[in-house]
Amino acid sequence: MGLSIGIVGLPNVGKSTTFNALTKAQNAEAQNYPFCTIEPNKAIVPVPDGRLDELSKIVNPEKIQHAVVEFVDIAGLVKGASKGEGLGNQFLANIRETEVILHMVRCFEDGNVTHVEGNINPIRDIEIIELELLFADLETLQKRKEKTTKQAKFDKDARKELELIEKVLAHLEESRPTRTFPERDSEEFQKLDTALRFLTNKDVIYGANVDEDGLEEDNVFVKEVQKYSKEVGAETIKLCAKVEEELVGLEEAEQIEFLESMGVEESSLDTIIRTGFAKLGLITYFTAGVKEVRAWTIEKGWKAPKSASVIHNDFEKGFIRAEIIGYEEYVKYGGEAKSKEAGAMRLEGKDYVVADGDVIHFRFNV
Repeated sequence: MGLSIGIVGLPNVGKSTTFNALTKAQNAEAQNYPFCTIEPNKAIVPVPDGRLDELSKIVNPEKIQHAVVEFVDIAGLVKGASKGEGLGNQFLANIRETEVILHMVRCFEDGNVTHVEGNINPIRDIEIIELELLFADLETLQKRKEKTTKQAKFDKDARKELELIEKVLAHLEESRPTRTFPERDSEEFQKLDTALRFLTNKDVIYGANVDEDGLEEDNVFVKEVQKYSKEVGAETIKLCAKVEEELVGLEEAEQIEFLESMGVEESSLDTIIRTGFAKLGLITYFTAGVKEVRAWTIEKGWKAPKSASVIHNDFEKGFIRAEIIGYEEYVKYGGEAKSKEAGAMRLEGKDYVVADGDVIHFRFNV
């Protein structure tokens, strides 16, 4: 669907190790979803969803297909990236193409792993990256202002855009990201963002990377990141990138045993994947048959015909109706036939907004 999560951070913060874990997850699941042959700097990974397992127990399909999400590995940013330092312009362009940022932050001490800034200070590290993104947005907006100023002499719409540009510039010059701009939800700002792809308007997930000792109890660095993320309205997910990379190669039972031995209930990588999927504004609906139980990815708010198009364009063109059973009801009654008998199946038309977890059978005619 062209939506991806960019992994950013300073050098040596665990970004590449996290991406390696995601890449291994991609390779381990390659037989379960299409389009798995991609560029080395991207990983399309399955979204963990226990509901698929429950549906499969009822239907006993030949195969299961998860929803997927794309992560993009972006080389480490450094101070001055917005001015081209460390090939910064190229890396910033890569970030611009993503929709959500996974900002990896080092939250562990290790004398054997050097830190580009000389010591561990997660808030300083976060601010270095975010300042570079802000500087890049300022530069992009200044260029847009120059162009719009010329057009504004004879174009009414350009004059309106110029007024907005001035407001956004003033906001950025106070070191505030565009995601906190008061008019962020306005149609005019959305149009400008679509054109310029503001780096500071992207939702952020902070990945607090700890060592093995930091998994069980939050250390002081993690607490600092959690406090910071709460203040800026973002989320923090604690992980040990090294452990996550090791986990991917284990069988499910071994993974559970390994996590329990470290006092952890679930892989943090799974949490990151699910959180990223939700931040992209995506949800899933299910189809359940003997050949396949599958999670289909759509954008939240899509109506039934548009949702059907991800299966095949003909489903949207010839849409008649959608036969829908909520996931909870499907499991409760033990499948489609019994759900029908219990009156749990609904017939919905073109205006129905698909809900996350709907089990759907589309009727269409082409």
